[in-house]
Amino acid sequence: MRISLRSKPTRRRALHLACALLGGPLFAGTALADWPADKTIRMVVPFAAGGATDSLGRALAFELTKSLKQNVIVDNRPGAGGNLGAQQVAMSPPDGYTLLLASGSMFTVNQFIYAKPGYTLNNFALISKVASGPMVVTVNSDLPVKNTKELIAYIKERPAKVSFASAGVGSQTHMAGESLADAAGLELLHVPYKGEGPAYADLMGGTVQLAVANINAMSPLLKGGRLRALSVTGKERSPLLPNVPTTAEDGVPGFEYMAWFALVAPAGTPKPAIDRLIAEVKAAVNEPGMKRYLADQGMSAAVVPPEPLKVEIASEASKWKLLVEKKKLSAN
Repeated sequence: MRISLRSKPTRRRALHLACALLGGPLFAGTALADWPADKTIRMVVPFAAGGATDSLGRALAFELTKSLKQNVIVDNRPGAGGNLGAQQVAMSPPDGYTLLLASGSMFTVNQFIYAKPGYTLNNFALISKVASGPMVVTVNSDLPVKNTKELIAYIKERPAKVSFASAGVGSQTHMAGESLADAAGLELLHVPYKGEGPAYADLMGGTVQLAVANINAMSPLLKGGRLRALSVTGKERSPLLPNVPTTAEDGVPGFEYMAWFALVAPAGTPKPAIDRLIAEVKAAVNEPGMKRYLADQGMSAAVVPPEPLKVEIASEASKWKLLVEKKKLSAN
């Protein structure tokens, strides 16, 4: 190793040099006192731009950029129900500068649908659940149905003929559709996309007829008259769509489905960085701008730290495993 003596080494340069000579990682002790350093933090969104995860990711990145005083950018890496983006983050250096905004199904469903998803929960350090929200049962306006009851009757007369779009196999939008079909006794044709944006573009165009969509991704699209919201899957009506009944009210008693999103990092990310991020996420969702964003999107803050979140994931995964086996769902 050649060492230049032309200039006096800075504290940070000296620290890097010491770690290099010792062969140790630059993650411990004094090094983390400077986290985040002058380096961009990349938040991987494993779905295409225009969907619920992407929209939430951009709002969260904006708030974190302000509070951390460090650039936080969104990097869309769509494909395979979120698996491709998750794999990339799992293989990234665990230094706090690469994060993943995951949809819940990536940790509760994909391991049962994909033979080799390329990652497990153990590949990640959980930071926090960020937000949750209901789905919207939505149809192309050309479909001759005005409510969920009529939709159910229409589909039952045409088994396996009506198609529903999703953000990908195993995604929350896929499982919401499968869950609705199971609860109502329907046979639907699933058409997966690489994100909600392209899925809903085809829904508006009439290529597919139905979607059970994240409310924050779907609500802006309802204003053009090409789509019709039939019901929301929350326990109560959404303030964002007050005239739209719940799915339980409108033909499927007891039905409820809430989507959620969580921020995670590669396993081995130092605890000081994780602890700082937990605090920053909690603060971010309480910022006035973020509160307005969540309210405008029909979502709510749902901050859950690592250990309770891990318990929630295990409980939810056991339920989805049963549905996957019952419906013989597979991406392979």
